[in-house]
Amino acid sequence: MLGSGLSNQTGASVAALAFPVLGPLGVVAVRQCVAAVVLGAVGRPRLWRFTAAQWRPVLGLALVFAAMHLSLYAAIERIGLGLAVTLEFLGPLAVALAGSRRRVDLVAAVAAAAAVVVLTRPTPTTDYPGIALALLAAACWACYILLNRTVGARLPGLEGSAAAAAVSGTFYLPVGVWALWHRPPTAAAMGCALAAGILSSAVPFLADLLALRRIPAHFFGVFMSVNPVFAALAGLILLGQRLDGLAWLAIAVIIAANAAAVSTAHRPTTHGSTT
Repeated sequence: MLGSGLSNQTGASVAALAFPVLGPLGVVAVRQCVAAVVLGAVGRPRLWRFTAAQWRPVLGLALVFAAMHLSLYAAIERIGLGLAVTLEFLGPLAVALAGSRRRVDLVAAVAAAAAVVVLTRPTPTTDYPGIALALLAAACWACYILLNRTVGARLPGLEGSAAAAAVSGTFYLPVGVWALWHRPPTAAAMGCALAAGILSSAVPFLADLLALRRIPAHFFGVFMSVNPVFAALAGLILLGQRLDGLAWLAIAVIIAANAAAVSTAHRPTTHGSTT
């Protein structure tokens, strides 16, 4: 899960370097096509054998892929990587709150939510459309967690994620041709977009699928609160996007909430079993 988060946010920062040339739409189109090729080669989905019960979550996951990445990248262009990803974290946080069975999980999630509120404190120059796009990405991320778990349960290996990436990539192919025709790419911009496809699509998709087969969805949602931290660091190091002291304090609260949830995840109960 840590590798997934670090790869995802590094890829997002690299993708942002291509926005001035390709725009978010062009970068997402390239990213989705790369993910489709890579995951298709690894997962080798046998589409002709899928049943209706298997196709339903796969198609849902494909739609989530298409909407989540475009809304997030458009938000990053407007409000910066750290804030956009922190708002996107509300999706996993909602999953954590809905699925929590322990008090410590609830306390950790509420603490992280309070930190998110601090990070998004309104000012006269607040970009509300950018915030709305990030919240849309949050809703998509919540759906991604739940659908990816269902896909992993209904299909063997990596076939489900590979099929969803293929459907999403097929949708974005004509969109990408149109976007690149209107905004001709440079070699550097295409290199950044291709790298984003590997770092922010292929690697996290595979890692998340393997992780969600081993841990509960709500625990995954709480633990992935490290993503805003990785995003803020990547934005600072690669993009020069600086956050103020209060914002970093809020991120520290998110780290503490994550640590509290993780450190008690396997505490024995009074009956001698584990939670």
